[in-house]
Amino acid sequence: MKTPPCIKPGSKIRIVSPAGKVDEKYIIPAVKWLQNNGYQTILGKNIFARHYQFAGTDSQRLYDLQTAIDDQETAVIICSRGGYGTVRIIDKLNFSALHSHPKWIVGFSDITILHACLNKFGLTTVHGAMPRYFFEDGEPTENLRSLMQILTTGKISYYFENVKQNRTGKVNGELIGGNLSIISSLHGTKYEIETDGKILFLEDTSEYLYHIDRMIYQLKLAGKLDNLAGLIIGDFTNIKDNESPFGKTIHEIIDEAVQDHSFPVAYGFAAGHGEKNLALTFGGKWELNVSGKQSELKLL
Repeated sequence: MKTPPCIKPGSKIRIVSPAGKVDEKYIIPAVKWLQNNGYQTILGKNIFARHYQFAGTDSQRLYDLQTAIDDQETAVIICSRGGYGTVRIIDKLNFSALHSHPKWIVGFSDITILHACLNKFGLTTVHGAMPRYFFEDGEPTENLRSLMQILTTGKISYYFENVKQNRTGKVNGELIGGNLSIISSLHGTKYEIETDGKILFLEDTSEYLYHIDRMIYQLKLAGKLDNLAGLIIGDFTNIKDNESPFGKTIHEIIDEAVQDHSFPVAYGFAAGHGEKNLALTFGGKWELNVSGKQSELKLL
């Protein structure tokens, strides 16, 4: 796995919109902050374009992302938001420039498609907050601070509280994953995730409990849980239930699905669609230590 170099003041950062449309008010504060901290910051030509729910047409979104990939001086590509649309352009992208000039790709939610594709390509990526979630009351959030720590140092450790369904253990492995719905949609495609020997991270939002159960069992029936090194469960926000209750919580659904396996499981990591979305490198090697007192996740 190839990891892009750490960035420093003067590095070039591009912000593009490969999926849903985005309002300027969510992007300009991030541009100003990055520039004030010494980074060259360039917006995609079509970043604020509109085409129904998309940030411009497929060709406009493809142009901006491909331009950023091909630019040898660009060190980081930050996706402006998720939503939907990356899958419509993924097969038209040419990643060959990343062999000689690897660069960080940052985003979450719909950007899980890029993570899955680029991790298979052999490039480490960052699952992390996008500009809308960089600030609170004008101050940098922990989302932004964790992202910049990874980009500038390549080192970070997280500690988080135990949940009763946690399963103890200590493992090292490559971290993969992202949004469960996107991962499920990629099953059977050439971008399907490969989980053997890896630590899997999952999060989701605005899904029904029965649908979460179905997607978890899809992973199970496809053998994606058989040889995991470990499992990390992030935020599952705005989860819905039917009029006739499903009868299990998110943690209970997952705990039941993994009961035949012995790998460590850590619930409650603050990443996904919640207010706190801590940055993770996908394709990077991490140490997961789930003990009786707390869980620790450390980038090696």
